[in-house]
Parts: sequence; C-alpha cells; structure tokens
Amino acid sequence: DSLQISVSKQAQLLKVSRGCYYYRPKPVSASDLKLMRCMDELHMQYPFAGSRMMRDLLNRQGHHIGRRHTRTLMKKMGINALYCKPNLSQANQAHR
Repeated sequence: DSLQISVSKQAQLLKVSRGCYYYRPKPVSASDLKLMRCMDELHMQYPFAGSRMMRDLLNRQGHHIGRRHTRTLMKKMGINALYCKPNLSQANQAHR
C-alpha cells in the first residue's frame, strides 16, 4: 500500500510553487558556451568591464550579441565588473 501524495500537496508541504515540480532546465547552447569562453578570457584581461563594455569587446571580435544577453551570460557565469566603490564613511579634511 504505497502512499500517493498529489503534486499540489507535495508543493504545499515543501513550500514551493507547483511550477517547480514541472520545471526542466534548458541545456546551454554551443554558441553560448563559445561566447562564455570568450567572455571568461576577456574578463581576465578587463576585470572592470561591465555588460556594455563586454558587449563592445565581443562585437569587436566578431560576436554579434546584445547587452541584455551579455548580462544574462555574465550572471550565469558569476562575473561582475570590479571597480572601486565610493568611500562615503570618511569626511573630507578640507570641510573642517
């Protein structure tokens, strides 16, 4: 006598949406893998490059890609632009 629990009840017990049960992740395409490889190399050379600069660098190499797709791939790879954040916690000495 096996216990059968409906998908709705399972999702409710796990506190996830019912759509999570049916979700199937898409495999990464070969063209995206090629782009990601190029982006990784460019990120090593230009760690300060954001999605706009990365798009421009890729377009110069002959890859036609938009900024939003560039940003999506950067998020997937965990790449962020590295830059100095503003140091707002220290007062300027000239203001005394």
